[in-house]
Amino acid sequence: MSALTLATVAELDASVPDREAAFDVFSKLPLPGPADETWRYVEHEISLEGLSLPAQGQAMDPDPILAGLDPGQHAVIVDGRTASIEGSGYLQQGLKLADLIASDVDKFAAAHRAFVSDGVQIRIPPGKHTASPILVELQSVSPNAISFPHVTIELEENSEAEVIVAHRAVNGIGSYSVPQVEVVLAQSARLRLLELQEVGEGSSVIVQLRARLGRDATLRLGEVGLGGDLARLDLAVHLEGQGSAAEIVGLFFGHRQQTLDYRMVLRHEGPKSSSNVLLKGAVEDSARSIFSGLVRIEKNANGTSAFETNRNLVLSPDAKANSIPNLEILCDDVICGHGSSVGPLEEDHLYYLQSRGISPARAERLLVRGFFKAVLDKLPVGGMEDALAEIVERRFVRAQESAA
Repeated sequence: MSALTLATVAELDASVPDREAAFDVFSKLPLPGPADETWRYVEHEISLEGLSLPAQGQAMDPDPILAGLDPGQHAVIVDGRTASIEGSGYLQQGLKLADLIASDVDKFAAAHRAFVSDGVQIRIPPGKHTASPILVELQSVSPNAISFPHVTIELEENSEAEVIVAHRAVNGIGSYSVPQVEVVLAQSARLRLLELQEVGEGSSVIVQLRARLGRDATLRLGEVGLGGDLARLDLAVHLEGQGSAAEIVGLFFGHRQQTLDYRMVLRHEGPKSSSNVLLKGAVEDSARSIFSGLVRIEKNANGTSAFETNRNLVLSPDAKANSIPNLEILCDDVICGHGSSVGPLEEDHLYYLQSRGISPARAERLLVRGFFKAVLDKLPVGGMEDALAEIVERRFVRAQESAA
């Protein structure tokens, strides 16, 4: 296993530009914390001490959540290195950095550029459509290790694809995964992308995802957050082209002592662009969640429509949710709105169900199920709704039984 040193950088693929410069940034930047605006409210202790780049371990068993899918291509990256690619078509091994993520974003971005060793790239040629989803699994299996997998997705003009990126880690290994996912959509391209995060207990995942949308391009992004001690999605979508559109829908359920952190920036630069964000989450036990969303509409983005909604259920006295939606509007001809809520289950709704003879425990379960159903029905890639609903309900039932 190699430590995070300049000597290690020298051993890695020399075709990645600016590795040494990124290492210099990594060495100088402190670890992020609550004092940093983009990490505000994250109280989880972050430490890279004792972590190193691992030798590739053995791939995990198949994921039950994904069991109902039949992907056209399936790549597995283990501990930052490609272990297998099944099927033929538009997915191949190799690093191709789109340079959408600057090394000075934070210490993790600098570390990724300095230490990234492998990845996959998906390129859909002009006018082509994928017949079935492309699945990319990013797995962490080695104890006390840190890995930097990279996924680049490029859709050429008038092409269409479904892609699932699944983040997984073995329970109790104390690993960090720092993936970067870069998305470039050309004119009239259409991408349905699902981010599934179910990292095991005791490990952390810091996902940095950037997307650039051309004229009339459409991104439908789904986010599911279930695992990890610290699980963070740092997302920025640049709607550069006229008529470009982004729809982001997601759910998360934090339990035990998890911290689930969502930072989203949607920058409207092209006229008549549109975006819609709907993120619903629940926290129980001592879990924490953070949502910080910024929709910025530039001065030339006339005719834009943008909406941002975050709803949070706080299901235990020691759980906590923070929600900070923001709008920055630099032109006049727009339609915008945002909203957020943080609180327990609605007492009126509980009372109504109980008045119809439903037990308190079952009434609570029905309300939690209904809260998430609208999101599950809108996920951009289907086939996992029942499995996800079962996981959410199982977690809530466990918390109910513990509180009884």
